[in-house]
Parts: sequence; C-alpha cells; structure tokens
Amino acid sequence: MPELRKDPVVGRWVIIAHERAKRPHDFKSEAPPRQESQVCPFCEGNEHMTPPEILAYRDYGARPNGPGWRIRVVPNRFPALKIEGDLNKRGDGIYDMMAGVGAHEVIIESPRHHVSVSSLAEENLREVLWVYRDRLVDLKKDKRLVHGMLFKNVGEGGGASLEHTHSQLIVTPIVPISVWEEMTGALEFFNYRGRCIYCDMVQQELSAEKRIVLDSPHFTAFCPYASRFPFETWIVPKTHASHFENIPKPGVDDLGQVLHQVLGKLELALDSPSYNYIIHTAPFDHSELPHYHWHIEVIPRLTKVAGFEWGSGFYINPVPPEDAAAFLREVEVVPSYAHTALRERAPGSRLQPHASKVP
Repeated sequence: MPELRKDPVVGRWVIIAHERAKRPHDFKSEAPPRQESQVCPFCEGNEHMTPPEILAYRDYGARPNGPGWRIRVVPNRFPALKIEGDLNKRGDGIYDMMAGVGAHEVIIESPRHHVSVSSLAEENLREVLWVYRDRLVDLKKDKRLVHGMLFKNVGEGGGASLEHTHSQLIVTPIVPISVWEEMTGALEFFNYRGRCIYCDMVQQELSAEKRIVLDSPHFTAFCPYASRFPFETWIVPKTHASHFENIPKPGVDDLGQVLHQVLGKLELALDSPSYNYIIHTAPFDHSELPHYHWHIEVIPRLTKVAGFEWGSGFYINPVPPEDAAAFLREVEVVPSYAHTALRERAPGSRLQPHASKVP
C-alpha cells in the first residue's frame, strides 16, 4: 500500500510508492555524457579561457590567472545575475520588479579534468568547503545582497554543461522561496515547541537508525523521512547553526570526509548518476537564528518530474528512504589521499589564497 508522508519542515506531502519500489540496480545509468571539445576552459593551463579569477588557492610563487592553483573561483561567463548596478526596486501596477543584481561564480574544484567527486581527495574537498566559506563571508559585506546559494550540478541530468568538476554560487538580493518556506516552517515549529526542528530531526533519526547513511562526530547523513527522490540524502550538523559561513575548522575537516563518503556511496551504488547538491543556509541579513539550521541536500536524478508532480506539488518516490539508507550504509568508499588530487607541495609550502576584485 502506498504511503503519504508529510515533510515536517515545509509541510510538503510525498507519495512513497512501495508497490512501484525499485532496487538500486533497477535504475539504468543515463547515456554517456556528450563529448566536449578537446580544450576544457577549466583545466590548468587554460586560465585565459575564463574571466579573471576572484579567488584562488595557489602554491607559493604561482601568479594570478596562470597555472599553479589547486582551486579557482571565476565569474560565470553567462551569469544569471550581475554584480554591477543598483537594485532599482519598482512597481508596474500589481507587479514588482528590480534590477538583476547579484553574483554568479564558478568554483573550479581541481586543476585536473576530474569528472567524479569520488576521484578527488578528502583534503581537496576540505579546501573546496573553505572556498565556499570565504566567498560567502566576502559577498555578505555587500548590503545589496541577501542570500547565497552554493550548489553542484553533476551529469546532463543534473544540469551540468561542462564535465570538469565544479560547483557554483549564486547570490541574490532576495531570499529564494524554498529557503523562505523552510525558515517559515521551522519558525512555526520553534514557536510551538521551543526547539529547532532540524535538531529534533537529527536526534530522532539517530534514535531510530532506520534512515541513517552515516554518522560522524559533527554531522549526521540520512535519507529524510519524506524523501522526494530515490536516495535523496541530507547532511545536517549535530550542533545547531543557521549560517554555513560560520562553520569552524573542525566542522570543515569533518564535513570534507562526510561529503566525500556520501557522494562516493551514491556514485558507487548507483553507477555514477547525475545529481545535485545544495547548501541551504540562512540569509545574510539575519543574525544567528535559533529556529533554522543550515544543511546540505544531495539529490540523485534517477526519476523524472512530470505532469502530476508539477500540477500537484506531490512527489512520487519509488524507493522508501529506509531501503535507500540501508543499501547506502553497506557501500564502502575507499578514502582518496591528497596526492591523487592535489599537487605535491614543496617543503614549507602552505595555502596561498589570492584575491582580486570582480572586473
């Protein structure tokens, strides 16, 4: 018998279709990715093919906008929003509008043409997380900007236009509706119970154990009770925090390992599917919120959203999250070490961020 499950944060209902249940091997891999041109603009040596970098983690002696980097941030060549200009908020009758002011940046996660995150080292992912934090902290200073969303698209089904592993940051002058819904639902729970719903969710999932994918000192990864998609996985901090950019060093160290494990499990279990991950964090113009909790949502693209989903707001998930979590728990990911993804550092070398202004 199918089940209707209610998401406790936003109130969205999901259909868990037990009778249509699929096992991991029932999901066919998508066709191989389309062939790109032989020259990749994100590979080391092709820095001239991107806009001038905003930030880079480099080896000592390496010059800006040239080789010698480990992670590089550049403006998107075709930005959804642009940093220049005033908001110019205005109305047209019942309609509201403003200028498309914001930021759209690309975080190139490795100088090598890696396609799979599981081929990166955990240390590489930790540096990526530090770059995420650095960019949010910097853009938060711009009073025109309100919210930063970090996300990664993998594979054609996930919306990736280039194979080379990268993620993106889009900063907007308004709070996205999905974040607003989460904040509103979390606030209603807080006003009623006096507790953070995400903190309660972590404790209940750890107690029940049925939907846990992995547990670490600082984070819990689980398939949410009302999963919208097969093998959807959330990574939630155990300690309450509303803003990702305030993550401390022990959190970054642990999250690099957790993110590597979760993505590696999905790639191994599901034959390298397309997927997205999104970091949900509180708006810049809010101080620490007792009711909201930053987290990462990882969404494999194994099923299609069609007419019923668009028309009703329901999602149909053919894999119960309990089954998905049980399967992922059994998948072992062999740790990758720094030399597989980061260049050998000379004795005495250390991180050397280089920052420049967006032209």
